[in-house]
Amino acid sequence: MRKVAFITGASGGIGGAAARQLAEDGYAVALGFNNNEKAANELSAELKTQGSEAIAVACDITDCANITSALSLIEKELGEVNVLVNNAGIASIGLYTDLDYAALSNIISTDLLGAMEVSRQVLPAMIRAKSGCIINISSVWGEKGASCEVAYSAAKAGLIGFTKALAREEAPSGIRVNCISCGYIETKMNAELSTQDKEALLDEIPSSRFGTPQDVANAISFLVSEKSDYINGQVIRVDGCWI
Repeated sequence: MRKVAFITGASGGIGGAAARQLAEDGYAVALGFNNNEKAANELSAELKTQGSEAIAVACDITDCANITSALSLIEKELGEVNVLVNNAGIASIGLYTDLDYAALSNIISTDLLGAMEVSRQVLPAMIRAKSGCIINISSVWGEKGASCEVAYSAAKAGLIGFTKALAREEAPSGIRVNCISCGYIETKMNAELSTQDKEALLDEIPSSRFGTPQDVANAISFLVSEKSDYINGQVIRVDGCWI
């Protein structure tokens, strides 16, 4: 039976690396995007030239109806989703008191509620199949908390709690739900940090390097494989021993 993976935020660094890795692992991949259609289409074309099945799918994860439409298209083109990688997310750096309600709601809706809703909509098919994997991409700030990233930290902490609770609820149905807690990963999201800030961060990381999107993709590949069949409800930290 064809294995199908849906990666939200697939037009970004971590999402793109995850898509490439899962395609290499034999999955047909649905590349979810919201704004960057060009990058998603280019990645889809790249994977197809390598012999993989791939489609780019518009999906605003803050819109329930949009999620439903995206999943319907994926099922029509590729089949039911076996693996979901909840990767889409946004961040905002600044004082919490300077964050207005609209910006706060957008962060929580994207980084937490969006992942919860996509998961809710893919679960019925997984439950029928008595099989499936959900991987939530969180952050070390969801474990530790970060000054000037309060809303982001809260959303990522919520994602960790969601992972642990949903795993317990769905384990009897043969579904595994795990979470990856990312440290500093070299992506566009972190590009706004100054050279000085990056150097200070690097001094704190015992592995003496920043993480790459492929580091996260490798963890995803392991967590959806049979090698991790007894790993469920866990938070796997990919941070070079930072925290």
